[in-house]
Amino acid sequence: MTDLTPRETELVALGAALGSNCVPCIEYHIPQARKAGLTDPEIHAAIQLADKVRQVPARKVLETALNLLPHAVAGASSTASAAGCDCGGTSAAQCGEPANADRTIDTMAGMMSKMMSSCAAAGGCVSPAK
Repeated sequence: MTDLTPRETELVALGAALGSNCVPCIEYHIPQARKAGLTDPEIHAAIQLADKVRQVPARKVLETALNLLPHAVAGASSTASAAGCDCGGTSAAQCGEPANADRTIDTMAGMMSKMMSSCAAAGGCVSPAK
């Protein structure tokens, strides 16, 4: 990678750090970008562009998920069995309910962790680092 200048290297690193949601990488590469001669407005512009690029696959994932639920309507309950879906719900009604505004981030994180572990056990995805 000797063809890239230090400025270009840091712009690439910032884009990759943002795209991979790596907070320590962002914390490292913003000061490095400044040392390489990038101004804060240039760094900001690079971060803005990287975020726009990162949003494309996020939108596609959301679209795919919603397209897989063609019969879902706001407030409707799913007929899925809570015992079989690993969402953490204790009944089929809870399992199918949309997330309520009063549900805490910790509860949602716990549910996601349980689902990811279940998915990993089935060989369908990578388990989050512990």
